[in-house]
Amino acid sequence: MATDRLVLHGKVNVYANTMFDAANDAGGADEVVAVRNQMAQLRHLIYADMDLSLALNDASYTPVQRYDLAKAVFADCEVALRETLAVMAEQGDVSLLGQVYHAYEEVMADKLKLVVVDVTTVVPLDDKLRELIGKKAEAELGCNAMLNEGIDESILGGIIMSVNGMRIDASVLSQLNRARYVLKETDGGDSQ
Repeated sequence: MATDRLVLHGKVNVYANTMFDAANDAGGADEVVAVRNQMAQLRHLIYADMDLSLALNDASYTPVQRYDLAKAVFADCEVALRETLAVMAEQGDVSLLGQVYHAYEEVMADKLKLVVVDVTTVVPLDDKLRELIGKKAEAELGCNAMLNEGIDESILGGIIMSVNGMRIDASVLSQLNRARYVLKETDGGDSQ
């Protein structure tokens, strides 16, 4: 069992390092971050689309058919990501994408001393807030931070930040949901 985990860990690291090296050779840190951001989106897409997920892992397809399918489906992706996904499909390893994503982020931090901070707000960040968040992240994490900004009007206000699997949710929606939960718990306790 431990041997299987070591083999799996080794595969994940090979995919992450190979993809990182290809992206870095193709365009440096900007390309590395572009691949990371696309991978973040694709892993959600693949897990949400059961037909796609099943097809990319379907053992009834030949490895070459899975490879070709992945290259066609991900044709618009960055080359390093597209080629890695095609090999992962060929090998029946697409289910490892989440682990590869996290390993890729670790490789970025190790080799480039760079982390990406995903920041979601209702309106675009102004330069002052962007600089404040970047400096705070760099001080806390001890390496360069690049912001990946997103807009989501459903959070109503505030900010959501995530980096290296950690998430800070200071959105108005989250605060309202917490208040709603506390009120339900308080109301439920009084009526018993």
